[in-house]
Order: sequence, then structure tokens, then C-alpha cells
Amino acid sequence: MTKRTTPPFRADHVGSLLRPAALKEARARHAAGAIPAEELKAIEDREIERIVKKQQEIGLQLATDGELRRAWWHFDFYSGLDGVQLYETSHGIQFAGVATRSEGIRVVGKVGFSGHPQIDHFRFLKSKARVAAKMCIPAPGTMHFRQGRQAISREIYPDLDGFFADLAAAYKKAVRAFYDAGCRYLQFDDTAWAMLCSAFEREQSKKRGDDPDTLPQHYARLTNLALADKPADLVVTMHSCRGNFRSKWIAEGGYEPVAERLFNDVNVDGYFLEWETERAGGLEPLRYVPKGNKIVVLGLVSSKLAALEDKDDIKRRIEEATKYVSIDQLALSPQCGFASTEEGNVLTEEEQWAKLRLVVEIAQEVWG
Repeated sequence: MTKRTTPPFRADHVGSLLRPAALKEARARHAAGAIPAEELKAIEDREIERIVKKQQEIGLQLATDGELRRAWWHFDFYSGLDGVQLYETSHGIQFAGVATRSEGIRVVGKVGFSGHPQIDHFRFLKSKARVAAKMCIPAPGTMHFRQGRQAISREIYPDLDGFFADLAAAYKKAVRAFYDAGCRYLQFDDTAWAMLCSAFEREQSKKRGDDPDTLPQHYARLTNLALADKPADLVVTMHSCRGNFRSKWIAEGGYEPVAERLFNDVNVDGYFLEWETERAGGLEPLRYVPKGNKIVVLGLVSSKLAALEDKDDIKRRIEEATKYVSIDQLALSPQCGFASTEEGNVLTEEEQWAKLRLVVEIAQEVWG
């Protein structure tokens, strides 16, 4: 068992972090017209620099910008693509007992990539990090899954093949742009795979005019096309979960329905998957992980609940995972980000850092 010097690391984390109070206040003041964009950016810069230092101090080998400049984990990126529009919907995304604010995206033109603000966001992160600078962006498949056929202009794309081709080409350019900006650790956040393990979500997919049985094959191909020109020294991982908003979730169901295709047909270097509750099923789907270099980062520490997990319980789950895959192909992280939207999960910053410190300590004890 060895410490990893390349991502994903034995102690890692998904990406988003709680928005500090100073930033929330600044964003509200900016929205009200009380401070200009430059002042908001200066506060974002200061807070990102602070959380990068904190990630380094607790012993992580990576740092993200916590997605502090974003309102949503996904819409901010998607709406920055050519042909994609953020708009006000009739209702939010429904979670267990709570709904998000009413926003969505729709495709109103040819999808493309001609630059993006998040390239500069990454440059700032890299300039402040002494450890690996990790960038997280939503996956191309998830852009289709949540909205479905109904959100894609039939005039622009009478059939979905053209849409998928343009989306893959846009992502290929985005991947290159992040690489040229110095990114060597990129993550695709792809909730579609976990959602396709839920009977309820599969039914919703049908109502949106899609066939959930064929979607994994489309999404695998889409991801692979997006990564077709990936440079050898760029590590790309995927995170898939069942929803994360104000400590609530959307879906339930183990990875079994998609595991074989997910682990074998998608050309990524690692997977961040949640297994912190029975909601995500058992660890048996790990039997499909091919022997070799692919790493599975076990999301065994909750980013939703404040209570700190017992180290021995987590170690037992890691040991259980080794029944199906070599310990050398495993790592540890929280099951999701701490703030997939700017509202954040229901815990404090201190509790968040305690969770990440716990991940680092357990990883050191298990892998050395």
C-alpha cells in the first residue's frame, strides 16, 4: 500500500465548500446593486485564497476553489457555453422535502465553446495553490439528463445525434482550454449515472421524452468523445451522486444497474462515488472495476451531516471494499461536495474542516 503522488489522492474531496459568511453577504449586496462586480471579485479572491491555504494546512494534496464563484455546481458552467441559456422555470428541482430555486437551462442555439469565465477562475486557483489545483465542471451527460429532450430546441437539433456531437466537440475544446491554463486534475461531475439507478428518476426520464435504458451508452460515448484528445498528463475523474442540496438528496438505489458500463466503458482515471448511507446500496458493484490503474474514491464520510464519523467504522467499510477491488485502487473522500449550490449543506465551516481532516487522518492510517 502506497501513498499516491498523482491524483486522485488517497485523501481527496469532491470539490465544493461552504460559502463563507463574508462572501454570502457580498453576493447579496452585489445583487442589490450596493457594491460593484470588482468589489465582489476581490472578496471572492480573498476567500478562495483563505480556503486554499486551509486545504493545504489540513494535509490535503489537492485544493479546489470550493466553487465559491458559482451559484450552482452545474448551471454556471453550462450557461457559459454557446447556445445555452439560463432561464427562470415554473418550479425548482425537487429534493427530499425541499426544492431549489426555480432556474434551469435550455438549448436555444448551436452548442459550442468559445471561451469561458471558469478558465480564469482556474488560473487564479492555480496561482494560489502549492498542491495540485483541482477543477470541477459538470459532465456533458448531465446537461442532457436533468432537462432532457424537452429543453433542446427541435429547430436547432431535430435529432439528438447532432446535439450530442456538438456537445462533445464543445467539451473537447473546454478540456483543452483548462489544460492550456495549467490544469492537470479535472473532474466531471456526472449525477446522471447515479440517477439512472433510481426507478423514480428513470420514470421521470421517460416523461421528459428519453429512453433511460439507452442513456448510459450515450453518456459513455459522449464522455469518451469529450476526452478523445486528452493529454496523457491530464488526470480526469468523475463524481456521481444522488443529489446534494441543503443536506437533502433526490434519488435512491445502488450502482448495480450501471456499474459494469460505468467502470469499463467510460475513459476516466477515477471515480468519486457515494456510499455513506444505505441510499447508495452496497459495495458489490465494485466487482466490475477493471484491474489496473483506475481508482475508486470511496465516499464514506457524509458531507450532509454534521456528526463526525467513527474512524473504525470507516476503516471497516474500506476493508469490505477490498473484497471486490485491490486496496491500491481505492481512496477516501466525503460522499459529495459541501455546497453543490451557494446555499450549502446544513453544517458549519468548522464541521466541514473536521470532516476533511478526518479523511486525511484515516487515509494516512490505512495507506501510510
